Amino acid sequence: MTQAKTQTTRCAICGESTPDHLIVQYGSQEHGSREVCTRCMNADMAERCGLDFEHVELEPVTMTDCSGKSHEFHFATHLLGGMMTIDAFELHDGTPCGHQFQVIGSPDDEPFDLMAQLIARIRRALSVSHLSEDPRHGLQIAGQKVCGQITCDLDDDAVGPAVVIDGREISWEEFGRMLGTFEGFHFRLEIVDRSEAP
Repeated sequence: MTQAKTQTTRCAICGESTPDHLIVQYGSQEHGSREVCTRCMNADMAERCGLDFEHVELEPVTMTDCSGKSHEFHFATHLLGGMMTIDAFELHDGTPCGHQFQVIGSPDDEPFDLMAQLIARIRRALSVSHLSEDPRHGLQIAGQKVCGQITCDLDDDAVGPAVVIDGREISWEEFGRMLGTFEGFHFRLEIVDRSEAP
C-alpha cells in the first residue's frame, strides 16, 4: 500500500504544522476567519462556552469490507457549542474522500463511546456491497437498493453532482447509466444527514 501524501498547514493559533484534514476555517464575519487546527478550535470553543472539554486525538483504524478490501479511516473531533461531532473518512493524497461518516453527541459524552458507535456504523456499511462488475456492461447496481453519499467538486466543470457508493466516486452520468437498466421501474429517494446513515 502506498503512503498517501499529506499536505500540511500551520495553525494560526498554536503555530503547529497540521495535516490539512485537521484544519478548519474558524472565526466570525466581523473578525474574519483563520485556518486553525481542530485541537485549537475545540479549546477556544470550550473556553467561549464555559465547557470542561478535553480534546482527544483518535488514531486511524483499518477495516475490511465484504470484498476483502482494506479501508483506513481517519477521525476528526469538532466541538460546536452544545454538541460534539466525530467524523470518520478515508484519505486520498491527504484529502477526505471515499467513505465518510459522522456521529453527533454532546460535549459531555465520552469520545471513545461515540467512536464505538461510529465504528459499528462503518462495519454495517462495509458489510454490504451495492455495486457489482458485469463482464459485458461494466459497473452495475447489484440489487434493487443502493446507498451512498452525494458529493460534488465546485471546481469541476462536470454537470450535476457525483455520488460515492461503496467508497467509489461515481459521476452523475455514470450513475444515470446504471439506473437506465431499471427502465420502467418505480423508485424511492430518501436523503438523510450523514450522521444518520446507514
